[in-house]
Amino acid sequence: MDDSRRLLIVEDDARFAGTLQRSFERRGYRVWLAADAAAVEKALDAASPRFAVVDLKLGTGSGLVCVQRLHAFDPQMRIVVLTGYASIATAVEAIKLGACHYLAKPSNADDIEAAFDSAPSGDVTARITARPTSIKTLEWERINETLVETDFNISETARRLGMHRRTLARKLVKRQVN
Repeated sequence: MDDSRRLLIVEDDARFAGTLQRSFERRGYRVWLAADAAAVEKALDAASPRFAVVDLKLGTGSGLVCVQRLHAFDPQMRIVVLTGYASIATAVEAIKLGACHYLAKPSNADDIEAAFDSAPSGDVTARITARPTSIKTLEWERINETLVETDFNISETARRLGMHRRTLARKLVKRQVN
């Protein structure tokens, strides 16, 4: 097994983490699992990973804290953020904090490995589309931006947006990407 293929998976869903772990082990990676920021610290000492997959929403916390910590540990680490709550706001924050890529769920090991291998400085040939932004998309972006600001606190997000908590919860369930 190639010692440079050390991977840390930060995911609070044990079943999904286990599935990813088995997929990457079959590809020749040595894999460590962490369910939260505290477990990341322990894994960094044991693993010194070169790659990381981080779920954006970890229980009631944010995976962005883990992205920041992993990048501080090794600025060359290839970090991919996975999320069922994709938004431009969280994608921008993830990249600013050190992630090399941001993928919406469902994503599999092929998608993640392709993200690890993508050009670290970006792709200047990426297509620019003239698709206008809808009001619903703008609302979704604002909701996710506020979620990040409140560290994924639903009640505080609803208060800041001036909507009922249950209305916000329904919107999140309706637009969730699994």
